[in-house]
Amino acid sequence: METGQIAPEAHELQFEAVVRGQNFAFTTTWGLFHPKGIDAGTSLLLERLEVPEDAACLDLGCGWGPIGVTLAHMAPSGVVHMVDKDFVAVDYAQQNAVANGCSNARAYLSNGFSHVAEDERFDLVVSNLPAKVGGELLQYWMTESHRRLHPGGALWVVTVAGLKDYVKRVFRETFGNHRKVKQSGTHVVAMATRS
Repeated sequence: METGQIAPEAHELQFEAVVRGQNFAFTTTWGLFHPKGIDAGTSLLLERLEVPEDAACLDLGCGWGPIGVTLAHMAPSGVVHMVDKDFVAVDYAQQNAVANGCSNARAYLSNGFSHVAEDERFDLVVSNLPAKVGGELLQYWMTESHRRLHPGGALWVVTVAGLKDYVKRVFRETFGNHRKVKQSGTHVVAMATRS
């Protein structure tokens, strides 16, 4: 740090957010994706997400947990798995699930599906797809999501707008369908259903 710069006062950041009419309190930390609030892409996704009350859900790449915590409130009779390859993200996601009364959610370390039990099946897989992970990993996530969904289950994603054609193509190849749910200037929410 250069002379004269002031270090941040706190290692942790705390804020409140209203999502789908529900008040949430979150704690995050520097170094995680969008630590100062819910990013625009995730907000767009959460506004549109359709979640049955008893859904078994997977938040793929959960970060500090805004999607998983929202899913847990939208599916009070369901269960939510929150996975991320970053152990710091998993710690904060679990802390945020507990702080927001999400007894039906748990966060754990998994590189994609690597530590999701082989026999687990889901009604929803939801992800804010990172823009820079590469086509091979995104293809794998979509293929594995299809395999892990119950018939009638859905994969919901938000991506930067520049990936919308790629997502459309891979959804159609993998699921046989694609629906663009909402597009903003910067992001696109899309979903596909397993037949």
